[in-house]
Amino acid sequence: MDEAADQKGWEARLADADRTLSSDPRDLRALIAKGDALLGLGDARAGASFYSSALRAAGDGRGLPADLVAELRRAQAAVRDQAAAFNTYLTDSLARAGFDAATSSDRFALSLDLMAGRKRLYQQEPRFYLFPGLPQIQFQPRETLPWLAAVEAAASGIRGELEALLAEPDLFRPYVEPRADRPNRDDLGMASNASWSALYLWKDGEEQPEIARRCPRTLEALADVPLCRVPGRTPSILFSRLKAGARIPPHHGLINTRLICHLPLIAPPGSRFRVGNEVREWKEGQAWAFDDTVEHEAANESDQDRTILIFDVWKAEVTEEERALVSAMFQAIDGYGAGGKAWGV
Repeated sequence: MDEAADQKGWEARLADADRTLSSDPRDLRALIAKGDALLGLGDARAGASFYSSALRAAGDGRGLPADLVAELRRAQAAVRDQAAAFNTYLTDSLARAGFDAATSSDRFALSLDLMAGRKRLYQQEPRFYLFPGLPQIQFQPRETLPWLAAVEAAASGIRGELEALLAEPDLFRPYVEPRADRPNRDDLGMASNASWSALYLWKDGEEQPEIARRCPRTLEALADVPLCRVPGRTPSILFSRLKAGARIPPHHGLINTRLICHLPLIAPPGSRFRVGNEVREWKEGQAWAFDDTVEHEAANESDQDRTILIFDVWKAEVTEEERALVSAMFQAIDGYGAGGKAWGV
């Protein structure tokens, strides 16, 4: 069959598919047939859109005839081929325009991954308080944290103080402890779980003097850090221990006006942390800051405990006026009733 005949054949099949779809836009065989015809006519992108429409309309495929399921699988393979071809084309085009995933804009690289479906979009989802208009950033860029290098430089001295405390393991308590004066939910199975434990120098905005006095180098290292200060709420400064083989399930933090900072002190290979769609491995002495209102989780897949220093800082985008107002708001909340301070109530 010559090219002109091929063209007429595909045009006829396209017309047949269109007649069926005009009366039933969800007809699976007609959607696939139109995808075939468009592909045969040289428009692979349009063809893939009709294959995709058929796949969405088919759902899980239960109850469909075997021959139709086979056609749907063929359509699925065609969609994958088209996506791969388009990705190659786009990658080559951007490379000619100067884009390099290793050195170009991280935000633009993420936008490509999101568009291609290689990564999922994660948003801030604070469990208690959302301050609108703040950037959606998973791990905060180092260049925006001018004090971070000084904290890292103090890691050896901080670790020395930690090791003295680790010699008294009973000092560490489960990170999540239930309260008798509030309803307690344990959807994640972490309440009273010693696999994830903590030892506080400051807790909920209040110094823990017995531990703080034993950690002068740690507190000195944080002297110039913009700690998030809300009386009765923050900062918290703590050593967090995750036992060998333990996991912390995916969860969200409380408020999006702060960043949570990690300084790894004992970080065996295989201890990993995910924020949104980015996974990092803790490395001793290498700190980072992240938005904990974006879904995050941790795993220690090594045979040793992992212990880090955690503290929280204001996000730079929150102005001094706004910080004072946020602090005043929480103090007003905590002043209402006789129940005392409690997140989420």
